[in-house]
Amino acid sequence: TGPMRSECLGNLLRITLSAEYFEDKYLSFSVVDQSGIAWELDEAMAAQCGYTVTYSSWRSIEFHASAVSCHSHLERDVFTVTIQIKVSCTPDMKNATTHLKSASCCYGPWSPREVVCESNYMEVSVRREIPQLIKDFIQDVPEDWILVFPEAKGEDSVWQIVFHQPEEKKALLVSDAWSAGYGLNTTDTSVLLRIPQTAAQIQLVKDQGITFSVVRSSTFYKHRWVILMVDTTVACPADGVDYVNKTITWTVPKYIPSLSTGATSFKDVLVEAGVDLHKLSDKEMSSRKYVLLNDLNAITMKIPIGAEGGHYKTSVSNGQLGEKYTINLFLEHQWEDNKWGLTKYTIIKEIETPFEQVELAITNSSSLSKRLMNVTVGTFLPDVELVNLTIEGVTVPVPEADQHGYMIYRTRYANGSKAYVIQVPFDAPSIKKEYMREDMRAFTLNVTLVFITYPSSETFIVPIITMSAVRDAVLPSARGFCDGRNLHLIIAHGNVDQNWLPFISDWHLTPEAAQKYNYNLWDNGTHLAISVPFLSPHVNYEGFHTSGIKASLYLTLKDGITLANRRDFSISCRFSPSELIQCLPNGTVIITAIKLVGVADLDTSLLVLRDRQCKPSLVTEKTATFRFNVNACGTSRKFNSTTMTYENEVLYFRPGNDTPVSKLKFVCWYAVKQTVDVRYESKKTPLPHIKPGFGSLALSMKIFKEKSYSEPYQEWEYPVVKYLRDALYFEVELLQPKDARLDLNLDDCWATNSQSQDSLPQWPILINGCENSEDSYRTVFHEVNYSLRVEFPQHMKRFEVRMFTFVQGSNLLQE
Repeated sequence: TGPMRSECLGNLLRITLSAEYFEDKYLSFSVVDQSGIAWELDEAMAAQCGYTVTYSSWRSIEFHASAVSCHSHLERDVFTVTIQIKVSCTPDMKNATTHLKSASCCYGPWSPREVVCESNYMEVSVRREIPQLIKDFIQDVPEDWILVFPEAKGEDSVWQIVFHQPEEKKALLVSDAWSAGYGLNTTDTSVLLRIPQTAAQIQLVKDQGITFSVVRSSTFYKHRWVILMVDTTVACPADGVDYVNKTITWTVPKYIPSLSTGATSFKDVLVEAGVDLHKLSDKEMSSRKYVLLNDLNAITMKIPIGAEGGHYKTSVSNGQLGEKYTINLFLEHQWEDNKWGLTKYTIIKEIETPFEQVELAITNSSSLSKRLMNVTVGTFLPDVELVNLTIEGVTVPVPEADQHGYMIYRTRYANGSKAYVIQVPFDAPSIKKEYMREDMRAFTLNVTLVFITYPSSETFIVPIITMSAVRDAVLPSARGFCDGRNLHLIIAHGNVDQNWLPFISDWHLTPEAAQKYNYNLWDNGTHLAISVPFLSPHVNYEGFHTSGIKASLYLTLKDGITLANRRDFSISCRFSPSELIQCLPNGTVIITAIKLVGVADLDTSLLVLRDRQCKPSLVTEKTATFRFNVNACGTSRKFNSTTMTYENEVLYFRPGNDTPVSKLKFVCWYAVKQTVDVRYESKKTPLPHIKPGFGSLALSMKIFKEKSYSEPYQEWEYPVVKYLRDALYFEVELLQPKDARLDLNLDDCWATNSQSQDSLPQWPILINGCENSEDSYRTVFHEVNYSLRVEFPQHMKRFEVRMFTFVQGSNLLQE
């Protein structure tokens, strides 16, 4: 009862530790001698002193002790063993609790020879024959031979052991034998020799096809003035186990030659067998379907694999999960022969079947309503424990899994087996979300579980990749519009496009790429917006009529990994043909010819005017821009009473052909009354002057993020946060009227401490169109050049101002 229970079987004691009490604990075994001193056990000491620690079933631990172990107390026919077990929750054994267990067993009488074969040692005890003493013998002088052999002293003592090997005999004194790991002991009636299964003196000998571990030895001991010798040869089977048709067959030859030297007649006295040092009756064996055969030359046991009495344990081979069936059998054979008399031969044999791989069940029971991944892994045998998870390459111990959104539950079943349940919310960062089709999203759990087996400490991994499809996909949507000069596309993000990339005509649209072409691109997390001028390399021109030019912008969202097309958007608008031509008052004409979609063989660089020497000054894949004077390039003109008309054509000739295959006629009209030719000659050039007047002007002022003036601050980005001496880039533009004869000039520009332009204090930035000479960091003007975005450079002014603050004395002024 309690955490430990004991049981006796002949000259062996078994103490079993409860699996429930000692589970998940670290143990330390010690044996307590008659003086109360605790001797901590290790493998070498256990084999030398007659102790064995085994795991009988999963985590049940068994301690075996021989009746003549080093620290047992033998009194008449009773031997007593006391063990001390320290139990701790940590491997350093801190804060350990101590348990003492003392158990006694009755055993006797001893047979003339007893052999015990344990998993870690072999033991033989031989009755010593004491010669008849001479009555009334008195020795009054020291024994002369003790002076020669001082090792043999004391009333009764073992002197030396001689090992008989094929090539030589090797003698060891008691002290040397003990140092070499051999165990020796004497009782009132017997001499005992214990040999570890790893001893160097062991020889492997075959008998009837079975290999035996054999040590042939003679032990010399002194009794008063006589030195006696006993044969302490021992032999234990090393194999003899076969596995056929799901059955374990264990064969042990009878009357082993090494133990029967000199004997000529044999007689069986007893053959018994059992499990875990518990003898089984014929009825018990039959109920378990065990078979015990006692033939003329051998004893055979047959055990069905999986039968009661054994247990399965987890095994790992080359990283693969499997199991083995293990059973702790024992066999007791007693026989008589005409040399030794009665021999008691006991074998304790742990048999383990070969590795057999098992398939592990992984069940996905995810709850769509709770948006929870729910995966069950197992079942596992009780000797398996989940210790770690590998999440996105990071090793996470089980106690810390909840910090990553993982909940781990262990389910136990009535037969002792168990399974693990892993629960993870769909929205956990480590769950991969992927758009499938229509309104479906795939949620993928990819985690690796790391397990360990006890007590072997083997590890194995179980990768889990499981997917759940959920109808919760929100696709990105878009709206578009045009403002006469630009095409605008605004895309509202969904919940599936976090890793989708915007492309225009297989061209990845990045902020850097947009800036290169003077496109406006911004993404605030909820919306992606792009503005592209009408005359741009990535605009498709799909129709050309006098009523207008159909221009389209196509944008595709692609998968960020596979680059598969996920969503297509477009905006199409009609633009006035007048957007392609500018007739400047100074007689300069700027005409842009466009390449329509579907005209694959047209090379815009080969477009010319009537005078084929006039070639485009700016060429893209889809446009060619000409800049020339109305009096050049073959331009014709016509007059009437009110207008002058200039005509030319953009022509396309295939190489080697003088007949154009494409013509685009364009016309510039100039009002005669607005055209004045004046011939004059003056020695004095009068100063230019401006005639004052009144009218309606449309102006805009924007702040840009960089000196390139490519990306203005949007309305939602105000107020703009800057630090002292950071630069602000201003742009003032005349929007209406679009008259090339007008120039925009800035007179005064000032800053205030509030949103009111008339509030005080004020600081002038521009004075009469010039920098403020009292500024520590003067305003810097930036040149404005013609571009696709800038039609009239004279209608725009750009300048740079360094951030400052208002102060009064040494105090900052705030609104």
